[in-house]
Amino acid sequence: MSTFGQYFKVTTYGESHCRSVGCIVDGVPPGMELTEDDIQPQMTRRRPGQSALTTPRNEMDLVEIQSGTEFGVTLGTPIAMIVRNKDQRPHDYGNKTMDLYPRPSHADWTYLEKYGVKASSGGGRSSARETIGRVAASAIAEKYLKLSYGIEIVAFVSSVGSVHMFPPTATHPTPSTNPAFLSLIDSISREKVDEFVPVRCPDKAASEKMAEYIADFRDRQDSIGGTVTCVIRNVPSGLGEPCFDKMEALLAHAMLSIPATKGFEIGSGFGGCEVPGSTHNDPFILAPEVPPLETGATKNGIPRPKLTTKTNNSGGIQGGITNGAPIYFRVAFKPPATIGQAQQTSTYDGDAEGVLEAKGRHDPCVVPRAVPIVEAMAALAVVDALMAQQSRQMTRNLLPPLKQTIPAAKSALETEANEKHGVNGVAK
Repeated sequence: MSTFGQYFKVTTYGESHCRSVGCIVDGVPPGMELTEDDIQPQMTRRRPGQSALTTPRNEMDLVEIQSGTEFGVTLGTPIAMIVRNKDQRPHDYGNKTMDLYPRPSHADWTYLEKYGVKASSGGGRSSARETIGRVAASAIAEKYLKLSYGIEIVAFVSSVGSVHMFPPTATHPTPSTNPAFLSLIDSISREKVDEFVPVRCPDKAASEKMAEYIADFRDRQDSIGGTVTCVIRNVPSGLGEPCFDKMEALLAHAMLSIPATKGFEIGSGFGGCEVPGSTHNDPFILAPEVPPLETGATKNGIPRPKLTTKTNNSGGIQGGITNGAPIYFRVAFKPPATIGQAQQTSTYDGDAEGVLEAKGRHDPCVVPRAVPIVEAMAALAVVDALMAQQSRQMTRNLLPPLKQTIPAAKSALETEANEKHGVNGVAK
């Protein structure tokens, strides 16, 4: 389906080369200041034509709010947003060869199998152009997350092909044990990441090497994949729904719905399988006092955690529920399927083999432009989980407190100890 979320519900529409793309967002809280200026920055970070390492399609991707706000304030009603396609070139795809042959590893064949008809140009709904609606919707979610809980989401390119920002080693088979990585995710900002455009890898040496790597594949009319790492900071504890909507399951669903994704790992990930439990376990410690939110931030019913973990191999999630530590994960993107080289394939009806030389404009590597899309889907997953927990907390707060709660049990133990040994160890 084209809808994501249960409480903060986003429906996207549009094909790659139709007149417009966009979304409808339902469940936005009323009374929040919102204009196009809140949404456009992420749209601009996602747009094509940013450098010689991306598709040359020149779209400004200017967003327009059509409904759901008045005088710059949300009404609580559905918000519709539209982005008009300006640089449409469906004729790039309307040639006899591409009408006869499905592109290898693209969605041409599977869409035809599913629907019995497909868009003739640019991949239709399978195109990354569909993600415009996700990014627009997520800008609204991010503003609410920032105002209500100070939540920050930052993604960056962590590898391109075999070039890694944090290559696995015998000492650190997973970045979760690497002090340099842990320091980075504690402090990294979008502004810092964007200092390294066009690659968006916040390391000078690695970024330059990645840029050369991508350029080489572009010049050979080929493509290459890579990974994007994302961190979500200031997430409250208690988010996630056992058993089937665990927080990591929601994030995995969100990430693997992005075009061209092929893998997802959270926390220590696959590298964590190479370290013993004595190293991997995250000991609990008392959480430091958290400073209050900025003036004007809204209040909420979810308490701050009293405990945190000394290490964070879990990636901020244990038992499918957030523990208050930063959430971090990595998403793998395959090489773009559309390349300029001639490729062996077959006709749609299977009657003949042939050679396809795809035309049109495409990215030699999608990971630099995938950064804001990963941030977008992270925001949509978190805001939905947050609203679910807010709903539960609100209904729970209407009930009288239980005597069996942990604070009540602790108080009972203290009373029993006082009666047995007296106050301050002096027996009665």
